[in-house]
Amino acid sequence: MNIASHLSERIRQIRLQKGLSQENMADMLGLSTTAYGDLERGRTELSVSRLENIARLLDVPLSGLLGLESATMSETEWLRQENTRLLAANSRLQHELEQWKLKFRQWFGEGMIREIGQQRERIGF
Repeated sequence: MNIASHLSERIRQIRLQKGLSQENMADMLGLSTTAYGDLERGRTELSVSRLENIARLLDVPLSGLLGLESATMSETEWLRQENTRLLAANSRLQHELEQWKLKFRQWFGEGMIREIGQQRERIGF
């Protein structure tokens, strides 16, 4: 495998580890999906500035992207980070759900209870 192919494969692997699609990367780089796909397939030569942009978007040092140091995290570390992110998102959503439940009770619960009571009084219950 030549250097360009190796670099393209590293970019693809890191992109997948980060959970990004080719469409995501293309949008962030201002490229068409086809043009970005050509970068990952090694059909297009990468400029240094484009490599720097890709490294920044993937949140890895340029030296890591070039294979001068390990740029990929272990599966365990990735899972740990993903778990932390998901737990935080779950906590945030649980809090938001509780806020919506409270608002629902305030908006509808009290008014509905009052209205049902009034209707019951009108019909003699």
